[in-house]
Amino acid sequence: MNIKHLFFGLLVALTYNGFAQNNTKEVLFTINEKSYYTDEFARVYKKNLDLVKDESQKDLNQYLELFIGYKLKVNKAYKLGLQNNPQYQSELKSYRTQLAKNYFNDTKITQELIEEGYNRLQKEIKASHILILVDENAAPADTLKAYKKIEDIYKRALAGEDFANLATQYSEDPSAKENKGSLGYFSAFRMVYPFESAAYNTQKGKISKIIRTRFGYHIIKVDDIRNNRGEVTVAHIMILNPKPEDADQDKAKNTINDIYKKIQQGEKFEDLAKQFSEDKSSSSKGGVLNKFGSGQLSSEEFENVAFALTQPNEVSKPFQSQFGWHIVKLIEKNPIKTMDEMKGELESKIGKDDRSKKIVASLNEKLRKKYTYKKDAKQYALVSKLVTDAFYDAKWTIPANAKDFTAPLLTINDKKIDGKTFLEFVEKQQKTSPNVKPISKLVDALYEKFLDEQLKAYYDDNLENEFPDFANVMEEYRDGLLLFDLMEKEIWDRSKTDTIGLQKFYNDHKMEHMWKKRVQATIISSTKMEEIKKALAMLKKKAEPQDIKTKLNVGNVVNVMTNSGTFEEGNDAMPKGMKYEVGISEIFKEGEYYFVTKVDKVLPAEVKTFDECKGKIVNDYQQYLEQRWVDDLKQEYTVKTNKEVFEHVKKQLNP
Repeated sequence: MNIKHLFFGLLVALTYNGFAQNNTKEVLFTINEKSYYTDEFARVYKKNLDLVKDESQKDLNQYLELFIGYKLKVNKAYKLGLQNNPQYQSELKSYRTQLAKNYFNDTKITQELIEEGYNRLQKEIKASHILILVDENAAPADTLKAYKKIEDIYKRALAGEDFANLATQYSEDPSAKENKGSLGYFSAFRMVYPFESAAYNTQKGKISKIIRTRFGYHIIKVDDIRNNRGEVTVAHIMILNPKPEDADQDKAKNTINDIYKKIQQGEKFEDLAKQFSEDKSSSSKGGVLNKFGSGQLSSEEFENVAFALTQPNEVSKPFQSQFGWHIVKLIEKNPIKTMDEMKGELESKIGKDDRSKKIVASLNEKLRKKYTYKKDAKQYALVSKLVTDAFYDAKWTIPANAKDFTAPLLTINDKKIDGKTFLEFVEKQQKTSPNVKPISKLVDALYEKFLDEQLKAYYDDNLENEFPDFANVMEEYRDGLLLFDLMEKEIWDRSKTDTIGLQKFYNDHKMEHMWKKRVQATIISSTKMEEIKKALAMLKKKAEPQDIKTKLNVGNVVNVMTNSGTFEEGNDAMPKGMKYEVGISEIFKEGEYYFVTKVDKVLPAEVKTFDECKGKIVNDYQQYLEQRWVDDLKQEYTVKTNKEVFEHVKKQLNP
């Protein structure tokens, strides 16, 4: 884990507890006349109460000292100008962007989409479709032409003509000539959202109304609906189908049958997959495939066989798909999870799906109601005339006199946006905008999009003003990042490089780092008396621990365990009945285990060397340096605590 993320994780949380059930706050202390208030102190104390392990840090008097020390360090960071570091500013911006995402989400719409998606996931639909291609930004004439074409096919399908034949003849889906329009089984999130919705809203055996997706116009026939089979993990062995020119057309079939006989004789599936499977992407892994659900593979035959297996390690009989001959072994079945278990996964899928447009539309509508905005009609008339038909060929550029259009075009509350900003926005839209004509209508459509973008930007800029929780977290991010950089500079780096200071600190505190009595020993354990007796006999003949294991652990059966090393008194690896005496012990029992030990050397209690306790010494030295540094900061800055207010806070936090 990145140390900064760990440090920050302890510093910042996204939940808050109210203080005294109201918004009142008083000055708790000042640093060089800058005030710090009771509400922040109480909020941070409550938030961190369950995180700290040191009971002394839960003491309010002690916590106030820690909090003042924290604020002193932040003041020092600002004094040193660390807030001007480009890396700091970039990291802070990144944190803010991540945090702000939660405020751009419509929880009600999102929850509705989660429930809709989860409910649809319970079923799998087998459907066929006919597609007439038309670009989503196509000209009205091209759109109308495509619609009339699909409308004619739709009427013929409703009149009873064979849907598969119509798909083969007219569908512009390239695969239709082979699959007659059949898409096989699929579930939610496998198709574009409008297509999915049409399929799920059409009854079995019926044909949907004409729908439009980004690919064009479709009609869908629902052939079957069944319960979702979940996902499955399998391994397989595959022998490729013979080529037409191969002399022996039965070779693949005979080979797969021979492999199947070997499996029935007890040979390992995984070994046979590595040796014989011609699916090179999985053979090295014993034939194991990534888990999949219905419609995710290109072979419905393979899916059906895989899902028909019921017990782990069950093996199918050989069967043929369009790719080759297979034998499938079931590894694991993964039924659909509960909605709570899938919530995060579903939210992620919604964010990447056309469904997210509903959330965006909802936010746009709310912001239009939330803020007061006004378009300057005169300025808009002047600016809009600058956009020409060159836009349609993505060759329009901002006119040289655009810099003259600095008068407000749009006003949102107290924020004014000029015409030049709108023209810059228009220039960036040339490759993605709808093919609306005439140009005046296109500019009107672009303005509406521009308005939504500017409303969102205004909303984003004012999150700290509108949401106290967001402002509080951002303040902690801001200070926390500065504090990390400052601590790295003043404490952590110094503790690693100040070898003289570190050695002196060790010399002054080495008596605090002592070894207890230790032994250099070998410990042998077993649950079987006869095996531990054999181990004891071998120990007495000076056999090495590895030789004892090799001799007594036969095949896959582990009869004895050995553990050699230096063990300190109280170590959990040492049996409680073990004696601190050089030599080989008699057999003794603790719980379910029999033990025998061989002690080579007894080491007395002694001071640890610097290298033996370096990690702890460095940590203690860092704390020592930090405390001295905080003491110095208290001399550098003037700190005044309002004791009366603090006593009042204590009563509220510890009634």
